[in-house]
Amino acid sequence: MTSRTIHIESRTERLIAVRDFVSEAAREFGFADDDVNKIALAVDEACTNVIKHAYRFAPDRDIAVTVRPHNTAFEVAIRDTGVGFDPSDVHAPDMKDYFSHFRKGGLGVYLMKRLMDKVEYEIDPGKRNEVRLTKFLAR
Repeated sequence: MTSRTIHIESRTERLIAVRDFVSEAAREFGFADDDVNKIALAVDEACTNVIKHAYRFAPDRDIAVTVRPHNTAFEVAIRDTGVGFDPSDVHAPDMKDYFSHFRKGGLGVYLMKRLMDKVEYEIDPGKRNEVRLTKFLAR
């Protein structure tokens, strides 16, 4: 399996294409449905964060999603050219408080970290931002 990339416009209705693209690649790599779903959800969260925060809902910006297989590691890189952020400013939520106040949103980074084995950021605001999500396949 080789690396491959899909480009989408920064619109939430395009997320299904990303989920399908990533799910197909993850299945081909050898993941079972449970892990395929975790990977697809983490990538969906990352892309949603780009749409909402990096591009502030501008519908015509580019998001590049690349799957990169490495031996037992399946990496998905999501790249944008929007507003960056400092990942160290994002702290684990207090879930009891979160649910007791009926909050919505704000769990994207937390979910990505829970669903994937590794989450890495490379931020260069306005030029290039990349989040790399990695899941290891037990062979």
